[in-house]
Order: sequence, then structure tokens, then C-alpha cells
Amino acid sequence: MATFQLELVSPEKLLLSRQVEMVVIPAAEGEMGVLPGHAPMIVALRGGVIRVIEGGRDVERLFVAGGFAEVTPERVTVLADEATPVAELSKAEAERRIAEADAAYNAATTETPERRDAAMAKLLAMRAMLDSAEAA
Repeated sequence: MATFQLELVSPEKLLLSRQVEMVVIPAAEGEMGVLPGHAPMIVALRGGVIRVIEGGRDVERLFVAGGFAEVTPERVTVLADEATPVAELSKAEAERRIAEADAAYNAATTETPERRDAAMAKLLAMRAMLDSAEAA
């Protein structure tokens, strides 16, 4: 099976760098599967799970809170705002962060549309974190 390089980078460190058969990323427009030889593009990510697939099954699942992915025929580089292995997600932590994000969104009602949109994106990402934690 053909492979390509997957790199997952957070602001703190390089989290993953290896050859993979397929990856599914949570693009802003919906889940996007990437195989070797994919057309080049840059996509925005929403809060969700990156799934590394090998041999037809998920071998690794990482929650990302947003960011961008650069896709080339030979490589996918994910620049994540934050990334955590799904197995390490905490339901209680996700609920705490939802409460914080909800308060920040409510406080942003008098802010610019861009700030309100950013606050809503954070709230949606934290809800996706809770969904991922519950499903793990």
C-alpha cells in the first residue's frame, strides 16, 4: 500500500511525524479523507478528530481544536491550535472548557463580528472535544 508523510504540529511541539496510508481530517466543510497523491490544497480545520487509517482501520485518533492542514501529493501537515490523543481526553475537562467558552461567547455579544465568530468557533470546538471524550 502506498503511503505519505503525516505531520501534526501544535504550538508547543511536533506531535506526530510518520508514514501513513490514509488520514481523515475535520475540515471546516466536513470530514476529508486524504490518500497518497491528493491534489494540493490548504484547508481550515474545525474542532474534531484526526483519524489515521492503516489496513482499513483506525490506528490513531487525535482531537484537534482547530487549525489548518496543508495537503500535497506526498505530505499532509496539520498545524493544530491544540491536539490531544482521544484516549487522553477528559469529559470533566471538556465540560469545564465548554463553560468557559460559553461565558466568553456571551461576553462577546458587544464585540466585533470577528470576535463573536472566534468565540463561537471555540465553543463549538470544546463541544466537539466533549463528544470525542464521551465516544472514547
